Amino acid sequence: MAYVRDIMSTHRLFVALRPPHAIRALLIAAMHGVSAARWQDDDQLHLTLRFIGEVDHHRAEDIAAALGALHAPAITARIAGTSLFERRGQPHMVWAGVEPLAPLAALHRKVDQLLARVGIAPETRAFVPHITLARLNRTSGPVAPFLAQSGNLTSQPFVFDHVLLYESELAHGGARYHPVARYPLDPDASATSAAATAETSSHVTPNPPASP
Repeated sequence: MAYVRDIMSTHRLFVALRPPHAIRALLIAAMHGVSAARWQDDDQLHLTLRFIGEVDHHRAEDIAAALGALHAPAITARIAGTSLFERRGQPHMVWAGVEPLAPLAALHRKVDQLLARVGIAPETRAFVPHITLARLNRTSGPVAPFLAQSGNLTSQPFVFDHVLLYESELAHGGARYHPVARYPLDPDASATSAAATAETSSHVTPNPPASP
């Protein structure tokens, strides 16, 4: 699958899952209650499987082609609470958790392995399946009331049936995300685990994973 955006530029790439419309609407409805938060809009909502970063055009083509070898089951998931990441002891991002962890982590590892074939170093940070709701700065907050109100946020089960390669374009008012390649997941082998839990509602990660 060819990557066809501007051949002369570099490309800021990441691999992600896109939740369906009903789930995005649920998340958007929960986005309130934190002053000076930069809430995400519908086009920005995704679950990052792997942030890649800046690459040149030829490496972008290699990445798109490598991901074409992805074979994995579709994943039945659900929203599971909200939490935050901190940076240098300050709230940096609020997010919604997604569970079950096991099949999402397995897909993350498969993506990592395919990227390693084209020279992308493996991810070293812990994989925490989440969908960013808002980015925060020093003037944002307080966050505790939002977490108390939305900590039990949940959804009906939904299916991730494809993986997307995105390009992130930094712009005034926040990054814009452009899907540039799509990779289907196998609907006949949907991976789910009703017993798995992520217990994200009380989780605070001091070192957030890299993100678009």
